[in-house]
Amino acid sequence: MSGTFVGMPAFPEAARTAVGNATLRGNLRHATHTIRAKRARAVAEVSDWAELREAGRRIKDHTLRHLDRYLEQLEESVTAAGGTVHWAADADEANRIVTRLVKETGESEVVKVKSMATQEIGLNEALLEEGVHAYETDLAELIVQLGRDRPSHILVPAIHRNRGEIRDIFAKEMGAWGRPAPEGLTDAPAELAEAARLHLREKFLRARVGISGANFMVAETGTLVVVESEGNGRMCLTLPETLISVVGIEKVVPTWRDLEVFLQTLPRSATAERMNPYTSTWTGTTDGDGPSAFHLVLLDNGRTDTLADRVGRQALRCIRCSACLNVCPVYERAGGHAYGSVYPGPIGAILSPQLRGTASEIDASLPYASSLCGACYEVCPVAIDIPEVLVHLRERVVEGGPAVREGNRVLLKPARGHAAERAAMRAARWALARPAALRAGQRLASRTRRLHPRTLPGPGRAWTGTRDLPPVPAEPFRDWWQRTRGGEDETK
Repeated sequence: MSGTFVGMPAFPEAARTAVGNATLRGNLRHATHTIRAKRARAVAEVSDWAELREAGRRIKDHTLRHLDRYLEQLEESVTAAGGTVHWAADADEANRIVTRLVKETGESEVVKVKSMATQEIGLNEALLEEGVHAYETDLAELIVQLGRDRPSHILVPAIHRNRGEIRDIFAKEMGAWGRPAPEGLTDAPAELAEAARLHLREKFLRARVGISGANFMVAETGTLVVVESEGNGRMCLTLPETLISVVGIEKVVPTWRDLEVFLQTLPRSATAERMNPYTSTWTGTTDGDGPSAFHLVLLDNGRTDTLADRVGRQALRCIRCSACLNVCPVYERAGGHAYGSVYPGPIGAILSPQLRGTASEIDASLPYASSLCGACYEVCPVAIDIPEVLVHLRERVVEGGPAVREGNRVLLKPARGHAAERAAMRAARWALARPAALRAGQRLASRTRRLHPRTLPGPGRAWTGTRDLPPVPAEPFRDWWQRTRGGEDETK
């Protein structure tokens, strides 16, 4: 997975650094609380939100169960409409395909619609190695690119920046990428937006190749859909002569009727809008209207491996609304960079370790980047039970076991550093399966409670470093019950 942040430490270490940044915490707190409150109001307006959420879950689950059929139907529909479909098993293959298609046009510049899939595979870097410059046109992505930064949020990639920081980036960097920022630029939102508009307009009018992702693909007609709020997507999708779309295979939906459900739930969950300001759809090519060449690159890159996991596959329902990030207490304090992936927050904590595996330090730590409070599940518009998948992945990290990697069934080894945890769980399992041993242990713990430390030594320090051990009661519950109730069953 080329989009991995090289050299990233484990989440606890990266988060510790982020939490020490007061400016970052302030930016995140203000932004997430604002979006969270707006979303709650927008969702409350819909009387059948629960039914829409369940419909979205069922549509996604049905599609994933029959993904092979709908992908073949999609390919047939796109081809019949004049497009060309390419299949990419991994990031390297996708990058090779896109690079070849761009170079065949003879162009050395492309404009891009915001796309998580192209970030996932590191497409911009791959193109640059071949002498092709990719220009981001989404405002937040533009800020990230000009600042030589990394995205930290699914919906608002520059959420970690405030207006003053954005003004400084525009003033310093725009000239090196194209039209410079106006003299005397302030941090007023209107001025920043106008500076971006002027800077991007010349790129829209000059570019001959556009690259996009897609929010959805409709199998019955071969139609791709992009929803956005700024209009940059509409410019990238209509003005260039060649359009290349890189889309994860899980983004397909069977019919337009299915799409209608998500066009209600996505905008309210993402931007707290009743509908997206710009919903662009395109089907193949049409003479004299839009790009004359359309290429669809269908990206796997670990998705079929994820599909093979009965518990973890629900992560593929995700429609990238980012609602889970905005309610997560861990994300709010640590920010997106600590997750070491283009997919931060709760959804990233379950998606990245499945797409990339858990061999690296950062991926093995991501399932633990959660308090398991369940707020993410409550707001998810397709009902992904993120806490369930987190616990499932924690088990995989600690115990190892069977999994599918690159289409092959493998037996994963337990991750390093969890030997004490495995020993403790085995001891607990042994004791809980033997009532007499459990009773004896409880009595011993009660009688020696004055000798118990308030913190644990060795690996236990990670748990008691921020909390005290709970005090052991003076007598076990079984003994108290026997003494006060005589073992009498009150239900009789």
